[in-house]
Amino acid sequence: MKWNGRMVFVLVAFSMVLSSLITVTVIKGSLNTPNTSGAVAALGDAFLPGDSQNQYPKEFAKLRDAYHVIKQQYVHDVPAEKLVEGAIEGMIQSLDDPYSDYMDPESAEQYQSTLHSSFEGIGAEVTMKNGRVTIVSPYKDSPAEKAGLRPNDQIISVNGEPLEGMSLHEAVQKIRGPKGTKVTLQVIREGTSQPLTIVVVRDNIPVETVYSELIERGSTVFGKIQIAQFSTETAKRFGEELAQMEQKGIDGLIIDVRGNPGGYLKAVLDIAKTLLQENKPIVKVEYGSSSSRKEDVYYAEAAETKPYPIVVLIDNGSASASEILAAAMRENGGYKLVGEKTFGKGTVQSTVQMQDNSQIKLTIAKWLTPNGTWIHNQGIEPDVAVTQPAFFQATRLPEDRVLAFDMAGPEVKNLQLILQGLELTTGREDGYFDKQTEEAVKRFQAEKKLAVTGKVDKTTVEALHEALLEKIRDPRNDRQLQKAIDVLLQETK
Repeated sequence: MKWNGRMVFVLVAFSMVLSSLITVTVIKGSLNTPNTSGAVAALGDAFLPGDSQNQYPKEFAKLRDAYHVIKQQYVHDVPAEKLVEGAIEGMIQSLDDPYSDYMDPESAEQYQSTLHSSFEGIGAEVTMKNGRVTIVSPYKDSPAEKAGLRPNDQIISVNGEPLEGMSLHEAVQKIRGPKGTKVTLQVIREGTSQPLTIVVVRDNIPVETVYSELIERGSTVFGKIQIAQFSTETAKRFGEELAQMEQKGIDGLIIDVRGNPGGYLKAVLDIAKTLLQENKPIVKVEYGSSSSRKEDVYYAEAAETKPYPIVVLIDNGSASASEILAAAMRENGGYKLVGEKTFGKGTVQSTVQMQDNSQIKLTIAKWLTPNGTWIHNQGIEPDVAVTQPAFFQATRLPEDRVLAFDMAGPEVKNLQLILQGLELTTGREDGYFDKQTEEAVKRFQAEKKLAVTGKVDKTTVEALHEALLEKIRDPRNDRQLQKAIDVLLQETK
């Protein structure tokens, strides 16, 4: 089977990324070719003018009648192409599947251009969940991450315009925009009583996928490789970085797939094959209904396991291919998972090109862990559960509004969360700007040599944001990473 589509449907010109997670790009062939072979023709071939109507299912008569009623009796002229597009979109929406989608020719072209090394936007994966545009995960160091967007945030409005009733495509169109421009998002986050307002400055998003570093604990040295997503070059880059670390000598390895929304199936298979012993399954992929089910199983190829312990870091932004890797490492490698429960994405999509270069993305299969578990909408629980400090959930404060004494609301509550994270005690976190909160702001302004006013203006917002990011990026404050190191230290002993 040929797997060469991106797991996440990224629209380069869009500000966000439509989540498709393990998308299979289907090559041209016969319409009668089984889908499991990876060869499917453009569906438009079955709808050429002059074909006998008996080639269509009898239910198409109703669709044809509706088309003629609209064309002949509707008060306005409607282009035939618009009616056809609407019919296709309606069929896809009737599936009630957030991962099946229809791309018009323009969107499909933008999708193809995502195979380049960078794109402009805010840098976040999104999907439609419970009727709302939902963050799967922001990219590492992206504008979305810096602004404080988090996995499972639900976007309800863009620049003051509600998204209710819009398709994922329509919502993404609202968020798109060129580098350097701002977009204001209203977000619902679990645990908050009121929506958050988050301003994101769009930028160029490089698609670098592998980051590595060495961590020393006395005479013990651990390697850490973060995989931001699984792209065409990820397995190669992972192998190169790991080989360099092994040449230097490491006593253990941390694989970090937190915030990784997925990517190429081939990439995750190539990585898992080198880490797990040969003939052990990595993932099972099931096609068809219960009456005509077909299963493909992919196996590891390493002659022997690594001579050092491995820990995998996961969180609720780890989706699809990340979950494939995590499950395989635990179930067939015996390695521990540290962090938080994963996103829960266990289906496979195929992208089929139509004659006019539009594309249909359709769920065609589901994947199972080596033990046969379907984690869809369930996620994977860690072996060692660890949550991050509360200030990791803080968002960027608005720059167009000054926060001051006697104000109240979610922005003040967010300010108090930031101040607490910077070890500036406010005495309360309920969203009321009291005198103690004002004093905390003054202390911060004095430390940063700003005008000591006790008011949070644009300059203070920028300084607070930079200080908070520095705090979050300090590995000493990363509880999950520190716990992973502790687990490795115990295992090396």
